[in-house]
Amino acid sequence: MDQNAMKALVAKEALHYIEDGMTLGVGSGSTVNCFIEALGAARLQFAEIVTASEESTRRLQALGYRVSDLNAVGRLDVYVDGCDEINPLKAMIKGGGAALTREKVTAACAAKFVCIIDETKQVPVLGRFPLPVEVVPMARSFVARELVKLGGEPRWREGVVTDNGNWILDVHHLEITEPFKLEETINNIPGVVTNGIFARQSADVVLTAYASGKVKIS
Repeated sequence: MDQNAMKALVAKEALHYIEDGMTLGVGSGSTVNCFIEALGAARLQFAEIVTASEESTRRLQALGYRVSDLNAVGRLDVYVDGCDEINPLKAMIKGGGAALTREKVTAACAAKFVCIIDETKQVPVLGRFPLPVEVVPMARSFVARELVKLGGEPRWREGVVTDNGNWILDVHHLEITEPFKLEETINNIPGVVTNGIFARQSADVVLTAYASGKVKIS
């Protein structure tokens, strides 16, 4: 089973955590796109549905769903999203699609965060995937210098503007052995909106698809 097939498999498995009438949050990314397709095929209906990215909103609207603003909804029953990396303690790196801030906010509003991944996203220590940091444009150079002091090599993701109108720095060569500490340290740099470490906002349930065709729940 290739990676695309694993993504489709785990997306369908996530439907077991979804019920008609729920208030649902939907993340972003290629695995979430498979989940959105599975929602449409299942014809599930929701009291409210919110998303963490404009792209997910467009995909849901194309299937006939009405997407609400999070400010008008409040608490979510379930939030479904993927990740770029995850360690054994369920701390993650997210933000490869530049939606990390909205993803972190939406996850914080959910009673349950269900993370859907394939086995390639599992790592013993976070940092193989460059850590995205969303920054206010005027602070890009300053924040980059501060990130160098932390041992990273920040690179501006040129041409990318987040849904919030900000820029992304991808920090390479970090070995994130203390994700809680580093998440807080980076977030305290002036000009940082948030960073892609999801340690304090880790997943409640992780569904992992394997090439063997099995899905593990943890």
